[in-house]
Amino acid sequence: MSERDRAVLALERRSWAGPGAKERAIREQLGMSPTRYYQLLNALVDDPAATAHDPVTLNRLRRVRQAHRDTR
Repeated sequence: MSERDRAVLALERRSWAGPGAKERAIREQLGMSPTRYYQLLNALVDDPAATAHDPVTLNRLRRVRQAHRDTR
C-alpha cells in the first residue's frame, strides 16, 4: 500500500463534526477532490492489503456498500 492509500484510510477512520468538514479535509490534507478520494477509497475496499492494514474500517465500508446495494 502506498502512503496515499494509508492517508485515505486514516482520513476515513475519523469522525466528522458537520457537513463539509470531511470534504474540506480531503482537499486540504490530501490535495485531491472528494470525487477522486471516493474513487480511491472504493478501490481500497476490495484490496487485501488495505484490509490487512485497517480491517475495522474496511469491514465497515463493505457493510455500508452492501447496504446501499441491497436498497437498490
